[in-house]
Parts: sequence; C-alpha cells; structure tokens
Amino acid sequence: MLALGYYLRMNTRTITADAPIGIFDSGVGGLSILRHVRALLPHEHLIYAADSGFAPYGGKPEAVVAERSLTVARFLADQGAKAIVVACNTATGAAVKLLRERLPELPIVGVEPGLKPAAAATHSGTVGVLATELTLASAKFLHLRDQIASSTGARFLLQPCRGLVDQIELGDLAAPAIIEMLRAYVTPLLDQGADTLVLGCTHYPLVQASIERVIADHGVAGVTLVDTGEAVARQVARLLDAAGLLRAADARSPARVEGFTSASATALASAFSSLIGIDPPVFETAFAASSTVERI
Repeated sequence: MLALGYYLRMNTRTITADAPIGIFDSGVGGLSILRHVRALLPHEHLIYAADSGFAPYGGKPEAVVAERSLTVARFLADQGAKAIVVACNTATGAAVKLLRERLPELPIVGVEPGLKPAAAATHSGTVGVLATELTLASAKFLHLRDQIASSTGARFLLQPCRGLVDQIELGDLAAPAIIEMLRAYVTPLLDQGADTLVLGCTHYPLVQASIERVIADHGVAGVTLVDTGEAVARQVARLLDAAGLLRAADARSPARVEGFTSASATALASAFSSLIGIDPPVFETAFAASSTVERI
C-alpha cells in the first residue's frame, strides 16, 4: 500500500488525496450511493452530479446514454475528482467501459444489479430483478445474468419498471402513483415464487419502505431485498487505498459535499435534505464543456 501523501500525475494532471470523489446519476437516485460512500468514508470530499435535465437515462438509446455519461464524467474530472462513481445502473451498462478508456487516469466504479448476492440469498431459487428497460437489455447485464444463472442454477425474472424513476424524481416517495406502480411490478414476481428482489436501479432503494409495504400487503413474508450500495462504497475505498488516495482522518479541513444539477438546484437541495439529511451548496450547470456553473 502506498503512503497517504502519495499523488498521481497522469495526462499532466496531479491527483492528490485531498481531491473529491465524484458521483453521478441521471437524477437523485445516486444519493442512495452517496449515502453509503459518506458513511464508510466520512473524511472524504464528495461532489454529486444529478443530470436531472437529461433524465431518465433508462428510456434513451445506449449510445446516447454513453455519450452523455462521458460528458458528465468529464465535468467531474474538471472539478478535480480523484475517482468517479457511476451511480446509475443504466449508465454503468452503457458507458463504464467507455469512461475507463477515455479517463484512464481515474478509478471508475460502476454499479450493477446484485445478482450474485441475490442468488446466494434465495431459498426458492427464484429471484426478481427490478430495473430500467435499458439496464435489462444491456449486453453487460445479460452476460452477468447468464453467468450467475449457469453457476448457481438461480432463475432470474426480469421486470422493467417503466416510469418509476420519473415518479421518484418528483420527490414524494410515498405517493399513491408510486405504490400502484410497485404493486404492478412487484406482485407478479412474488406470484411466480420470487423470495428475493434485486433493486437494480439506484433510485429504487429510496422507495424500499414502499416496496416492503407492497410485499406485506400481498401477504408474503421472508422476502429479501438486495441493494449493492454498500458494496460499491467498499470498492471505492479499496481502489483509493490501493492508490494511496484516501484522505487522512486528521485532515485540517472538514469534509465537504457539493451538488451540481442540469435541472433545478432547488429540487436537488430538497432531495439532499429530505433523502439523506444534509444541506450542501448546490449549483446549476448544463455539464457541457463550455457551460457555466450558477449557484442558486
């Protein structure tokens, strides 16, 4: 392991341990990942980018999502990020390989549905996977599904959750529209014997309480929900530790969090406050190379 004071110099850019970790998603869903990263690495500076003005990613062509993800990732790199977390399952499937090619100087951590832990957790052998259409259709996901199914014998039921991200982005996580959507998506999986459900989009842990309510109302007990946010945070910590880029616990300045959004700063500030209980400064930007950053 390298000393904490170590720094990287690649492509003429110096990366130090005091630099922030960049995290991005198509909207507020990635706050579920930021919450885990902040809990595990409380001394780290964090930058969160919510591309709500371009949301949702799940209904767009893969090439479009890949190009947009690269734009947002480059924005975070320009803000000085020492690592980037693609806190979006759709963007990970479409773009993580491209990001690693175009930003080789940075550790890039993606998220993917937790099929392996779900296969280990199921007793019935049937696992339901809740995700966006683009995630479920991506070659990366299908390869993972086939690999885990072959090695474990688990049966995976794939459920695209059309419109759910849009509803979550509105901010009322207990809204009747969300409950009705969850009933439509979750109960068929339970009826087919799924005793484990994979939350395959970073937005979905934000409505975990509502999912649990739907399961209880359906009269089913012992259903396991799989969220990979904690595992993502551990991977970020491992990569930074290996590169000697973990920020010291006794650093002189306190850890800071900043938010950027391509939509409403007021909406993102409200999400920070209501979803994870913090009130960082929030800025509006288009994320394009020539765009300005405006604090609201």
